[in-house]
Amino acid sequence: MIKQIKKHITEVKSFTANSLEDVEIFRIKYLGRKGLMKDFFVEFKNLPKNQKKEFGQTINTLKKIVEEKIISLISTLKEKENIEGVYGDLSRPGESIGLGSRHPVSIVKNKIIEIFSRIGFNVSEGPEIEDDWHNFTALNFPEYHPARDMQDTFFIQKDPDILLRTHTSTVQVRYMENNKPPIRTISPGRVYRNEAISARAHCFFHQVEGLYVDKGVSFADLKQTLQYFTTELFGKSKIRLRPSYFPFTEPSAEVDVYWGLKTETDYKMTKGTGWLEIMGCGMVDPNVLKNSNIDPEVYSGFAFGMGIDRIALLLYQIPDIRMFSENDIRFLEQFKSTY
Repeated sequence: MIKQIKKHITEVKSFTANSLEDVEIFRIKYLGRKGLMKDFFVEFKNLPKNQKKEFGQTINTLKKIVEEKIISLISTLKEKENIEGVYGDLSRPGESIGLGSRHPVSIVKNKIIEIFSRIGFNVSEGPEIEDDWHNFTALNFPEYHPARDMQDTFFIQKDPDILLRTHTSTVQVRYMENNKPPIRTISPGRVYRNEAISARAHCFFHQVEGLYVDKGVSFADLKQTLQYFTTELFGKSKIRLRPSYFPFTEPSAEVDVYWGLKTETDYKMTKGTGWLEIMGCGMVDPNVLKNSNIDPEVYSGFAFGMGIDRIALLLYQIPDIRMFSENDIRFLEQFKSTY
């Protein structure tokens, strides 16, 4: 009989239940009015005195294990019910995690970086809060020069020397101050100008500017670099350079790419000419090199700059630049990229 009770002890220890109903059946089996424990206690009365001690200890052990098992199972099952009430069925398949989207400005910026990295340009970055020297003076903007008015600057705390950068040319100055030629770098980043916000303009936008300084750099090198870039990014190889003015380059030019007139949108974007302005460029002014501790008698260079937002508008045919900063998920989810 003791062996039989010990067998029950083993079974009780290994017993598991999937519901409170299973626990109740288990309780009745052992502790019910007609349960096994009652039978064992009846048997206990009929045993000889010399066997009662061991038998009684074994019965009590079984009873204790059964009661502890019941308490443990009820606690576990009730806790599981509470969790499922909050989180639902934890055994159901999980929901797939959606693949995120990149911002169209980030996609275009990364494409531009990748294109120029193929021909040896590295990436340089700088602070968005700048001083007058790096934003204006070092770039050949004398004090009170009319060219400063072109920038529509945001100044910080009414301090005329601290401002939000108006272009990423500031990064080029910092890079030339800390690196010796040959220099070949591009500077992507956010810039700020105090302009009225509209479908085509914003008070903050993104630029990428390029700089190449070395011995014997010519305007022909600039044109070939831009020819390569426009072919790689737009798939259009026909460009033209129109004379222009920038304080930090001389000579200076605006770069147009032939977009074509295949669709009505092409007519609107190019105003019926087929040509589309995409950037400004020029040979680095000797004063800028001198301000950055580079000898203009030994070195020459070219620089160029373009608006990333405007190029993104062109590539994706987006009608309003404000859509880039409204954080509308319906708009952003349209853009997928490996860049």
